[in-house]
Amino acid sequence: MASRMGEEEKVLKDPVHGYVYIHDPLFWDLVNTREVQRLRRIRQLGTTYLTYPGGEHSRFSHALGTYEVLRRILQAFGRNGYPVEPDWARLVMAAGLLHDIGHGPFSHALEPLWGPSHEAWGERILLDPATEVHQVLAAVAPAFPGEVADVVMKRHPNRLAVSMVSGQLDADRLDYLMRDSIFTGVDYGKFDLARILRVILPLGDRLVVKRTGIHTVEAYLLARYFMYWQVYLHPVCRSGEILLRKILWRARDLTRAGRRPAAPHPALAAWLEGDALDLDGYLALDDAVVQCAIGLWQDDADPVLRDLARRLMDRRLFKYAEFPPDQDPRLYGRLEHLARERGYDPAYYLEVDATSAVYYDYYVGDEGPAGRDGALYLWDGRTLVEMSRLSRPIQGIARERQSERRVYFPESIAAEAERILGGRG
Repeated sequence: MASRMGEEEKVLKDPVHGYVYIHDPLFWDLVNTREVQRLRRIRQLGTTYLTYPGGEHSRFSHALGTYEVLRRILQAFGRNGYPVEPDWARLVMAAGLLHDIGHGPFSHALEPLWGPSHEAWGERILLDPATEVHQVLAAVAPAFPGEVADVVMKRHPNRLAVSMVSGQLDADRLDYLMRDSIFTGVDYGKFDLARILRVILPLGDRLVVKRTGIHTVEAYLLARYFMYWQVYLHPVCRSGEILLRKILWRARDLTRAGRRPAAPHPALAAWLEGDALDLDGYLALDDAVVQCAIGLWQDDADPVLRDLARRLMDRRLFKYAEFPPDQDPRLYGRLEHLARERGYDPAYYLEVDATSAVYYDYYVGDEGPAGRDGALYLWDGRTLVEMSRLSRPIQGIARERQSERRVYFPESIAAEAERILGGRG
């Protein structure tokens, strides 16, 4: 992976890893494509900044961080006597750098609105000959864009490459847990990354952990557990996401009714009209376009769109209450009646939100360590043991699907809504 003649390595300062080192010109060329630079304009955590003010970081910094974690993992393999083939290392690092290239405005918060998943959009970006990313990858070899896409889409035959980018102990999670923890100001996502790099090894097509590293990986898995419930699925963070989606759905419903609100970009206007986005249109959308639209809509003639937009701009989020699955189904109808009585259309001012997460999902059959890719295995130089068999903390979260249901509504009806839900109204 030598540099081009006369070209120095690039060193980028990073608050998580200290520095990101780019030795290979391929990666510098990829970083400077318009599709990767677009990630600067997409927040990593959607509307989480409304709950944690520091959570303003971008998908771009996370992409660089994922690349850097992979670079360090591959270096550690070599130091520990497991050298990797340069072209294979290039493939893995390229996939890590580009794994989130398909994200749209506000990341996961608005993903359901744009049609295909962000992974599917990413594959289109990687494979479309018109994109700069594709052209840089194809300059390596005509088949290289497809190989990178196969790793990102988890279908590449080299399972080790896939698991290093998207697995139980992958570079993606190793970066975003620490990055999101630092920027939101919480301590839940912190763990000893340097130690993890010392205790993970490639064993055939599997990434394994030295037996002595069990407690370090326990800390990592518990960090993931706490980050989900304290940040990613935090009820106030979810309230911001719900409000953001309600705004866009109201704007689209108005358009279908024949009165399209102002749109700052043709791509957003086309989406409001109900058109499926093409790749150029999707790439034109970012947080700035959506925020500009919401800024315009806070003065729209439609009272619902105007009110929803102002609520987001001024951080007047919906309140929430627990709504367990065993609640009397008639309660929601009573909440709808309350909302209408107070002048709120339930379609835009009421929502039941169900959240769930699995923190460590595994399967080990009679054949021992031939289970699903999700399992983590400890290696003592002779035998493999699935990690939850030796770890009580991991046993506690293994296969657990923790679920919560909440109902969201405007603050002005919160007292009455809580009385209904408590059986007192």
